[in-house]
Amino acid sequence: MFRCAYCLKREQWGQVTREFDIDHFVAQAARPGLVASYDNLIYSCARCNSIKLDKSVPGPVSSLTVDQVRLLPHGRLQGITPLATSSILRLALNSPRLVEWRSTWIRIIQLAEERDPHLHRQLMKFPDDLPDLAKLRPPSNARPDGREESFFEKRKRGQLPTIY
Repeated sequence: MFRCAYCLKREQWGQVTREFDIDHFVAQAARPGLVASYDNLIYSCARCNSIKLDKSVPGPVSSLTVDQVRLLPHGRLQGITPLATSSILRLALNSPRLVEWRSTWIRIIQLAEERDPHLHRQLMKFPDDLPDLAKLRPPSNARPDGREESFFEKRKRGQLPTIY
């Protein structure tokens, strides 16, 4: 939930630094009818959102899922499909800075898992302040039942795992 849908940066930190955005996967200018559609809203870091601007990423958001993109141990993203490869290139997701960032965090998380389980849980847990979607009132909701599947509601029911 709190990872940039494009570069995979863990965006729990964005809540504090304000570098975290909710983005429209299909640009508002291209499809005004999708402005308030939950299916068109994704988490995006400020960097990716500014690169994307008013352009739509080629293909659906599913082109950047775990089934379509492989995260390599050294921090590079590898597209499994041509569409995923195109999205990675278009958003510059393998820039030296992002690859170094991912590589550093992969190692930090590995070390924490091996040597400090408490730190590992702190790094990988869901944020304490998950949004309560029941309090939001968008102009329309294409998936009214989706609220029950939110991480906030899963936590209330005791169904949320301890780590992300």
